[in-house]
Amino acid sequence: MIIPVLDEEAAIASVINALQAKGLNNILVVDNGSLDRTIPIAVLSGATVVVELKRGYGRACWRGLETTAAARADWILFCDGDGSDDLSQLPEMLALRERFDFILWNRRGTRAGRSHLTPAQNFGNWLATRLIWLGWGYRYEDLGPLRLIRRQALDSLAMTDRGFGWTVEMLAKAAWQGLRFCELPVGYRTRQGGRSKISGTLCGSVQAGWVILSTLMKLYLQKIGETLCGLTRRLRFVSR
Repeated sequence: MIIPVLDEEAAIASVINALQAKGLNNILVVDNGSLDRTIPIAVLSGATVVVELKRGYGRACWRGLETTAAARADWILFCDGDGSDDLSQLPEMLALRERFDFILWNRRGTRAGRSHLTPAQNFGNWLATRLIWLGWGYRYEDLGPLRLIRRQALDSLAMTDRGFGWTVEMLAKAAWQGLRFCELPVGYRTRQGGRSKISGTLCGSVQAGWVILSTLMKLYLQKIGETLCGLTRRLRFVSR
């Protein structure tokens, strides 16, 4: 499993311990340039730590996927290091692997989860899920960061974004390619320490909204291009 982090010394140990308590021990923390004690705390807690100094959520996720341990894994679990995810339902999530390729944490599926989302998070969810619905016909409920995906399915998505657009790109492409996926309603709580890099500031929230829009616009154009190419090939075949 992969945990991208940036200055999460207050919560990273509890996240790692919670995962270990559920029987998950192949834990990879990808540090994205922390200036606090995140790295030594993660190591002492039993996780493997790699460093990606170039900032970007997607870049940190990609760095984790490049490691030998992740390359050998059949499934990849992405998890935040801020302690906001209630990991008590992980066994239920893992049990769904036989039926799906991609399983998402749905924070908006429970009253407690919805109540702890910030206005910026609610806006980001509203914007992203509706744009994906308009473009690819599936209406997700949440843009949650905790997600479990089959490694083979993830490779088929050919992820390109290396920033915050990583999360929305994964959802759009999963719908585009027809992966077997589901959303699991779960509990959610406020971060257990530190400061949010996205929803914690007005600037971060505006930037996140722009990233969502630009990422989906690129995917829309890519989809249109592929559709036109397909039509052109069919017309050429018919005209022969």
